[in-house]
Amino acid sequence: MAAQFGRRLRKGAATTAVAAVAVAALSASQAPGVNDHGRQTTADATPSPEASASDGSATGNSPYYTDLPPLKSPNPSPSTGPAPGGTGTTESGIPATVLDAYKKAEATLREAKPGCNLPWQLLAAIGRVESGQARGGRVDADGTTIKKILGPQLDGNGFALIKDTDDGAYDGNSSYDQAVGPMQFIPSTWAWAGRDGNGDGKKDPNNIYDAALAAGHYLCRNNWDLSQQGDLDRAILSYNNSRDYLNLVMRWLEYYRKGAHEVPDGTGTLPDNRSDDGAGASPTPTVPGATTPAGSTPKPGPKPEKPETPQKPGGGGTTTPKPPTTPPGTPPTPPSTPPTPTDTVDHLEDAATGKLTAMAGDAFSRRISTRAETEAGKSVAKVRVRFTILGDTDTTFTGGEDVATVATNSSGVAVAPALQAGEKTGTVTVRATVVGRALPGLDYKATVTERAADTLARTGDAALTCAPGGTFANQVEVKATYKGAVADGVAATATLIKSADDPTVTDKGPYFKDADGKAVRTLTGLKTDAKGLLKLPTLYADDTTGTFLLRVTTAGGATLTVELTVAAAETSSPSPSASPSA
Repeated sequence: MAAQFGRRLRKGAATTAVAAVAVAALSASQAPGVNDHGRQTTADATPSPEASASDGSATGNSPYYTDLPPLKSPNPSPSTGPAPGGTGTTESGIPATVLDAYKKAEATLREAKPGCNLPWQLLAAIGRVESGQARGGRVDADGTTIKKILGPQLDGNGFALIKDTDDGAYDGNSSYDQAVGPMQFIPSTWAWAGRDGNGDGKKDPNNIYDAALAAGHYLCRNNWDLSQQGDLDRAILSYNNSRDYLNLVMRWLEYYRKGAHEVPDGTGTLPDNRSDDGAGASPTPTVPGATTPAGSTPKPGPKPEKPETPQKPGGGGTTTPKPPTTPPGTPPTPPSTPPTPTDTVDHLEDAATGKLTAMAGDAFSRRISTRAETEAGKSVAKVRVRFTILGDTDTTFTGGEDVATVATNSSGVAVAPALQAGEKTGTVTVRATVVGRALPGLDYKATVTERAADTLARTGDAALTCAPGGTFANQVEVKATYKGAVADGVAATATLIKSADDPTVTDKGPYFKDADGKAVRTLTGLKTDAKGLLKLPTLYADDTTGTFLLRVTTAGGATLTVELTVAAAETSSPSPSASPSA
């Protein structure tokens, strides 16, 4: 990155010595240590060694802008404004609509995934690196970019090889995928990560509100807590799996944390350098379907080398090249592209997943495992498998998502994130498909059962007695457990029965009251609370005396029978020695 910064300085420096001084100043100003908030500068913190992208990347590891934050303070000066064309020195200025989209995404994620702790400055840092804040804020009133922002086609020529996954719907390229929009999502990732951030009913990667919210959800998956450096590293690397990218985003994150301000749309600063500049690429590569944004000038590519003149045998002089044997007018034969691992996949097979069952609200103990195989049954590594939860269900993967993409390991196996059962019971279908191939999917069935308890016990031992026509002073409270653990949210029924051998509802003795004050002897729809407790309503007695039974039952088979006694109050008899008064 220092080299990139040096290259930027050399554009206006008279000598390389000036560039060297500037690089030294950068190193001094952004070296590891403490910042003005008194904490270690996370931009220079050593990334966690285990930080990696487990499911590909949001951008397909596409090129990005490598401009570093300036050395000066990001706090805006009242007299400082952007230069014409948006190429001024106010790098801390973020276009109004773009800044609004970042802050709204942060607010939405604060409610949807409070444990993620997503700062809007992280979205701003990634937006700066990916697209220069939507090319300086060139967006319309709804937040959609004036012109599409496209990365290079991922054809394996200096970039990743990702063949078309969307029939060109997002990137206009039906041969290869390209990163799309201000946050540079590749179509295969947008297919599951896309969000509607502006409430217009569409998920458009070219809209900054949609793209910012999608980026926030993407960074918050896997239960990552972005206030922890290890999880922050993992999240950023999952966006673009490059250590240089991680360090660059962290520098911009720290820069925006120190201060940022709003500037009018279309006047934001434009970056100069990209990670693929060495290949002569333009700020927005001129590949099929790409559009050069307003205000930028494509950089010329490298000039083709002059072919060498063949020598005569023996090294003396030159020979006249032989004419081509291909008839004139015959189009050249395109070079053959070797098949990718994805191209070799013939089908998906289950990899000993086993039975998938969980009670409502619990995590499934087993995870779905799928193996990618060739037609001959050979395992295929480095293939992206997408797992999608289908149908009307509130069961999700850990982290709240209903889609997850995982690359197969060296054994050709992709293991989906753990499933988290919702409250809706029944069968849930999870479909595994190969990203980038139109192969039949492999369906898995998972069963969500109702919450259950295997034990019920009273929380107190006070006698439950009442006089005829009176009210029981003590309410019945029970605690439900399942395998020794608290059983919360378990459905229960309370019934006043005729006898231990006859569980039918009695028509006399104690009773509850309904909302209208009428006597009822069966209560349904009861549920234990978060502590597994269930307190029954007040019991009343009619004029019938005797011993009665209250039976409480729950899903899972737990049963508790409680005795209730209705007896007349004892009356005291006169003392034998007492006599009438004279």
